[in-house]
Amino acid sequence: MNRENIPPQLASAKKEAATRFLTSSARAAYSTRAVSYQLDLNIVGVGIGKKIKGGQSTATDAVRIYVNRKFPKAQIPQPQQVPAAIRGVPTDVVETGRFRAFGLTPPPTTPRDRFRPIRPGTSIGPPPIGNLVEAGTLGAIVKSGGAQYILSNNHVLANEDKLPAGTAIFQPALLDRGNQTTDQVATLSKAVPLSPKGNNSVDCAIAAIDKAVSADPTILPRVGKLATTSPIDATDGMKVHKVGRTTGYTTGSVLDISADVNIQYDIGTLTFQGQILIAPDQGQMFSDAGDSGSLIVDRGLGRATGLLFGGSPKSTIANHISDVLTALQIQLAG
Repeated sequence: MNRENIPPQLASAKKEAATRFLTSSARAAYSTRAVSYQLDLNIVGVGIGKKIKGGQSTATDAVRIYVNRKFPKAQIPQPQQVPAAIRGVPTDVVETGRFRAFGLTPPPTTPRDRFRPIRPGTSIGPPPIGNLVEAGTLGAIVKSGGAQYILSNNHVLANEDKLPAGTAIFQPALLDRGNQTTDQVATLSKAVPLSPKGNNSVDCAIAAIDKAVSADPTILPRVGKLATTSPIDATDGMKVHKVGRTTGYTTGSVLDISADVNIQYDIGTLTFQGQILIAPDQGQMFSDAGDSGSLIVDRGLGRATGLLFGGSPKSTIANHISDVLTALQIQLAG
């Protein structure tokens, strides 16, 4: 199953769950009824997937309710319990932790490298805003109208719409000992605005590469060169990998291809619809703060499928890369 062939009943049930649990009015009502930690905005997302029983995936389609923490049913008051089914579709409560944007990061314990030519998978960031210094990941080299750009997230390159077009972008980020005099590689060109009140589908932006700067679209090892610049839609269970500024090379698998989630940003809690949810392979984290902007690539075919922008200690959230390319009117460079 991919997002183009989700059964209508399953899609309808998921939509109802998103309306019931993720809308601003639902969040407000839920928080006013909360009397303890476990009831305070515990639902962080909804999606679809196979129902999990005893830690094993079953053949039953379910509407997934993603929660910060999963509690015994006896501890949850009846009005706040998730129903057993929505529109006849079974529900499945899955603990993911609370999602947040992965752009900001504390000072690193080791410096991130300077790359020339610039390459995907490396540290990038804008100038400081006040005393705040940021770092994220250069996801891909892209092109539009004969010009080359770097692709990352809005919250990495534009600081959640706070920075104007023309803002300098550095590699490595100043947080990673980049130099404001010698390490400017691009200027902010375009960011898809983030909506604190409405629904969002992408967190993305591009910066025009300076003429004096060379660029290599090959992602750092062990992802390497894309097999083709044509993206591929994420599918249930797809094996993926990425290289990010903080956690480097990691692997995982697609858990959900149509997740609606609430993400914590500096400007508030934003709702994103139809996102990719990724689970790490056993024994590792897939991403952490500073990995925002990483390109998610299908391990089997070597084709781009997502753009990482946030997550929790247990899961990673990514935009569908096809939505990103459409929103910015760009193509991946080969």
